Amino acid sequence: KARLGFRHRIWTDLYAMRLPLLIAAATCALMTGLPLSAFAQQATTPFTLSSGSARTPEQMAVRFDAADLSFDIRPESRSITGRAILDFTPLSAISVLALELDTRFNIAAVHLNGTAVTNWTNPEGRLNIPLPHAFGTAEKIRITIDYSGTPHTATRAPWDGGFVWGESNGKPWIASAVQGEGCDLIWPCIDHPMGEPERVDMHITVPQGLSAPANGMLTGKVTNADGSTTWHWSTRNPNTYAISLNVGPFKELSGTYDSRYGNHIPLYFWPLETTPDDKAQRLFNQLPLMLDFFEDWVGPYPFADEKVGVVETPHLGMEHQTINAYGNGYKLDGKGYDWLMQHELAHEWFGNQMTNVSWDDMWLHEGFGTYMQPLYARWLYGDRAMQSELETMRKTVTNRFAMVSGQPQDAATVYNAETGPALDLYYKGALIAHTLRLMIGDEAFKRALRELVYDRADPAPGNFKPVYRTTADYVAIVNRITGKDMGWFFDAYLYHAALPELVMQRNGDQVTLTWKTGSDLAFEMPVEVEIDGQAQTLPMQDGTARFTTDPRAHILLDPQSKILRRLPHIEEWKAA
Repeated sequence: KARLGFRHRIWTDLYAMRLPLLIAAATCALMTGLPLSAFAQQATTPFTLSSGSARTPEQMAVRFDAADLSFDIRPESRSITGRAILDFTPLSAISVLALELDTRFNIAAVHLNGTAVTNWTNPEGRLNIPLPHAFGTAEKIRITIDYSGTPHTATRAPWDGGFVWGESNGKPWIASAVQGEGCDLIWPCIDHPMGEPERVDMHITVPQGLSAPANGMLTGKVTNADGSTTWHWSTRNPNTYAISLNVGPFKELSGTYDSRYGNHIPLYFWPLETTPDDKAQRLFNQLPLMLDFFEDWVGPYPFADEKVGVVETPHLGMEHQTINAYGNGYKLDGKGYDWLMQHELAHEWFGNQMTNVSWDDMWLHEGFGTYMQPLYARWLYGDRAMQSELETMRKTVTNRFAMVSGQPQDAATVYNAETGPALDLYYKGALIAHTLRLMIGDEAFKRALRELVYDRADPAPGNFKPVYRTTADYVAIVNRITGKDMGWFFDAYLYHAALPELVMQRNGDQVTLTWKTGSDLAFEMPVEVEIDGQAQTLPMQDGTARFTTDPRAHILLDPQSKILRRLPHIEEWKAA
């Protein structure tokens, strides 16, 4: 009986939230002549809950020029009302504009260049808008979409993302985190890494007393007649899932970073009003040092004309361009820096400035972004701090799936440990980067990073634009900079799940070392060998080396742990 009463209250509450939406939907149906079914809220589909499915021919046939997005956030009903004005230029003749939008939203109206469109369809969240004729390259397309509803709620943000409806001191505290699920949980978009619009303007209306920090530059704030405020933001070339809504009772910290490149970058942090001032300030004070490290190791901060921004969120974190989400609770863990803020900041370079062409290349984001953490530890405190972080990473590697499949992938596949590399993207990717750096040297490694991220060797403020990259692009860069064919390295580490194994055979005073990999190419990784305390490096030509030593000599392979390789003792520990 108690359970029945509880269930009744749940359905009563749900109906109370849904009723205003149903009334609004019915009104829209009467006004537009569309059937009520066009406005009925549905469940989010599996298609929408993943990101990066192959673009349709129609999507590849347009340039996404700009998006002007308006959001009215309604915390009391956990709903939003949105208007998206989207500008496209055809690159070839098209008859249908293909977008994506969660079917949970009720689409009230669609207009093409000011004229109402009624024959749009949105099966499974695949929003197709027929054009009245084939639009050519000389014509412009402006689509206006009015929609509303209760957006998909995250079950475990940021891993299982969506909207997070939280509360702080009795006031709404709201965030979006949609990396794995994509931009179509929030706004009508091309939900693919290569679907970035060149410019996005955001108009976010929130209840009185709340703030709405977002991507890019604040261009204005208006107080409305009902006491609500509308925040206007503008940003360029945002990563599709990086468009972020953050609403809450925030205070604001601000400052300026004097870049080593001569420019001056605005810094902002929005902690909760209830966050102790000393904790907020301590975290904010870390930003300049982190920026100096990234500009030293990679290059200029990519969005210096906008801001470096951080906002406190009710979920752990996410790399939302110029407004990174922070939810690490200001913890001190002995590292001497906040790992979460440092990791998300890394994605301004590895993810937002340099974006993967396909989710199959996601190790370029996560691997290099994660490697910046042990590099930063060394930059601050030396080798012991770096090695400690690398050792922790090494124990997480699973090697169940290859880092790169060689085929286009969606987010759901690569981030699921049952179907893709998942956490190996982060930690195995970082260890691969570490092995490569120690092999080719810091100078070549830094040069390759800069060309990967900026598409030029001499990046400076104002002389670069965001770029798309593939794994093959990075391999080509490393080959050119080193003057060597490094295909054997990347083939063994990226395209095969199992790690290279270094096999040692001793026969009297004769010692043979052999690399075993899943690759058909000989693995020519040089190996440092310590024999009774004396170190030497063996070239491993064709994957093999031989030497003579005392049969009782103690031989230690790779004494400084430079090489990512199979270690049976770790496998035994993980299997126990």
